[in-house]
Amino acid sequence: MRAIQPIAEFDLAFSLFCLRHRFNRQVASISKVISRTGDGHLYIVLGFLIWWLDHQDQGQFFRSGLLAFAIHLPIYWLAKNSFRRRRPKELSELLTCFITPSDRYSLPSGHTAAAFLIATLIGNFYPEFYVIALCWAALIGLSRILLGVHFMTDVLIGALLGIACAQGALLIMAV
Repeated sequence: MRAIQPIAEFDLAFSLFCLRHRFNRQVASISKVISRTGDGHLYIVLGFLIWWLDHQDQGQFFRSGLLAFAIHLPIYWLAKNSFRRRRPKELSELLTCFITPSDRYSLPSGHTAAAFLIATLIGNFYPEFYVIALCWAALIGLSRILLGVHFMTDVLIGALLGIACAQGALLIMAV
């Protein structure tokens, strides 16, 4: 446990830095909008839209996404309930949480994992949009920190989880 203590201290200090400034409410307003794009509705719409519009794709993006999420969700759930890392607000009364999280624990960030999963799939199928997708995924991760529901390492591990699940699905499907 002592090995992760410096990481936990950094996480808390970074969260304090991000959340204890005079513009935190304005930043939170913008972050809420960004975070909402990672709630999951957009992924379903995007999958069906690509399936409908891209006739050369033949549903590969959609099927890859379904498989990637089928891999991702059990790992995400198991990690959340194994690590049981408390959210930033629970560790410091000095921190403000601007939204109500959808679940109890913070590690890994599910919003970030899903966003990087989708960004990785977009990069594979539509490389011309990869940079935009990665920037969007990174903004979702940052928004989760700025809303006070995740620590930096929650977001980093979420990003790695999303990328790994997408890559795993792509390997399985040999796309």
